[in-house]
Amino acid sequence: MQYTQNIKIKREMKMLGLIEENQFLLLTLQHFGIDFAVGDKSVSQICSENGISEDLFLIVANLYNGYNPKETLSFSPEEIRQIITFLKNSHDYYRYDKYPEISSYIRQLQENHTGKTFLLLEKFFNEYFNEVMDHFTYEDKVAFPYFLELIDEDKDNSPSPYSAHEYLDHHTDIEIALGDLKSLLLKHINVNGDLAVRRKLLFSLFELEFDLHVHSLIEENILIPVGYNIEKSIE
Repeated sequence: MQYTQNIKIKREMKMLGLIEENQFLLLTLQHFGIDFAVGDKSVSQICSENGISEDLFLIVANLYNGYNPKETLSFSPEEIRQIITFLKNSHDYYRYDKYPEISSYIRQLQENHTGKTFLLLEKFFNEYFNEVMDHFTYEDKVAFPYFLELIDEDKDNSPSPYSAHEYLDHHTDIEIALGDLKSLLLKHINVNGDLAVRRKLLFSLFELEFDLHVHSLIEENILIPVGYNIEKSIE
């Protein structure tokens, strides 16, 4: 999946110009807890002012620009903490921003149209939402604390019943159902007189799907390999 065709981001580039080229980079800033008022500052300056690793920021921002890292990556304990903070912030964005927004659009359609179609659409989305919330709760309460424990210098080295491999086995593709929902709206469901609401709903679904895709890439290509490497080093 790649919704963007953009240049590869480098540390000396101006953040404002990059955002104008790809508005999804606002999500990168939000998940890192960086204010959107970037002025005329470079990526390097933004990272320095916010205490964010430049190397980590560049890797993540380039994922939003459609570039996957090709080399084997290594990260400091502080960078791993920043990765986990980024992922937890993105969970809050899904819970308290996108999912309520999407649910409200579906409810508007359901209230404006009689019949079972939109009741079923709402049921489908609510079931998906509950499944995804369970997934995020698992990550917040089980997986992320485990990775933070791995980099804790004061921890004991006794074997843990949990592992990065178990996290990978538990990791699910939570984007698939969103694709199904988009297909229903674009191929099968007529919304006469409610095109504006359907457009807003589809925009929200596209944005959510893209951010979830990057979220999964970070977990599978950064967090899990880091966990494997640390586990091997303490065997």
